[in-house]
Amino acid sequence: MSTVTNTAAAPYSLATLLNGMWKENPGLVIALGMCPTLAVTNSFVNALTMGLATLFVLVVSSAVVSLLRSFVPTQVHLVTHLVIIATLVTIVDIAIGAISPQVYRALGVFIQLIVVNCIILGHAQGYASKSTVYRSALNASGTGLGFTLALLCLGGVREVLGTGEFMGAPLFGERFEPWAVMALPPGGFFVLGGWLLAISWWKRRTGKKSAGVEQKQAA
Repeated sequence: MSTVTNTAAAPYSLATLLNGMWKENPGLVIALGMCPTLAVTNSFVNALTMGLATLFVLVVSSAVVSLLRSFVPTQVHLVTHLVIIATLVTIVDIAIGAISPQVYRALGVFIQLIVVNCIILGHAQGYASKSTVYRSALNASGTGLGFTLALLCLGGVREVLGTGEFMGAPLFGERFEPWAVMALPPGGFFVLGGWLLAISWWKRRTGKKSAGVEQKQAA
């Protein structure tokens, strides 16, 4: 019986993770959490740090909210969730400041703004408060990894084009002229638009292939 249960749970687990990372990616598909997506992705390290911080807060807060869902009255759900998220963000804020003061200064107030990130609060209110700890943490992991992936996609492109380097390693030589706009918020809009265009093109292409295969099978 346990073997059957584990076998049935495995596809659900994998589908949940992939769903948050690709089909319902908060940054590249649903377009949630745009403030940090555009503001802190001027370098790969900044994007990675913000992504991991958000992932930690999202997963842990979802697990705690789900664990306490039977003990918290409905009238104070929102306040309780905010307190839990704010506590975790404070821990992350102190940890980043202690580990890397340079990255902490670069991210600035956007670390504290994780408290009001609609991805985290929306997941706590709409999913974690109604699901088991395992499902809540699993779903949060997929969403958090998807958000981190979106930040890295923007941060990597903006750093390469904006500085000609990737994590301090030069790529194009001395003749390369950095694109100054990539270090500014408008650069985030341009790169995000490029990724959205590429994803839309890929979905249309795969959709046409699937439709063609179905037509051949029907014929």
